[in-house]
Amino acid sequence: MASVRSTFRSTGVAIRLTLLSTVVLGLAYPLAVWGVGQAAFHDQANGSMVTDSSGKVVGSSLIGQSFDGKDADRWFQSRPSAAGEKGYDANASSGSNLGPSNPDLTKAVEERRAALAKADGVSAADVPADAVTASGSGLDPDISPEYALQQVSRVASARGLSADAVRKLVDEHTESRQLGFLGEPVVNVLELNLALAATR
Repeated sequence: MASVRSTFRSTGVAIRLTLLSTVVLGLAYPLAVWGVGQAAFHDQANGSMVTDSSGKVVGSSLIGQSFDGKDADRWFQSRPSAAGEKGYDANASSGSNLGPSNPDLTKAVEERRAALAKADGVSAADVPADAVTASGSGLDPDISPEYALQQVSRVASARGLSADAVRKLVDEHTESRQLGFLGEPVVNVLELNLALAATR
């Protein structure tokens, strides 16, 4: 009889502990984290969304996107993407998984280098590495200042703007190293293109 009573007591403790854990860890803690995120880091907690001048969401500052089509010359271009069939697919984030000695990768890089050199009017040797290679995620929203500056003349010419005005936009949207020493300076392509769109 004592063992049955002990079993019921242990089962009751287990059930109460399970219910308490469910309430604390399954409800209270996630709600607390969500609340702190919304209060202290609202933009980041909601995907770092970027809006245009009319308030319409046009993308996230954390995810790259393609700027192609018939008026592609009017926009700064992102680095290549191997995420999904058309690139920049957030549901298929990945690199190409091709090594540096892979002939397919070498051929693709050389083709991209030649095309960009022709489009931007620069020497193929001067095309930066990030202009011809995809990031590990395929979703990198940033390019190097060197790649952004390479595109200035093309974008300025396509928009009828002075190269100095476009170069100034690049300078204004160049983010320095984090904490002054981590990583490299970068330019967020979406934010730069939005600033470009607002230029008259």
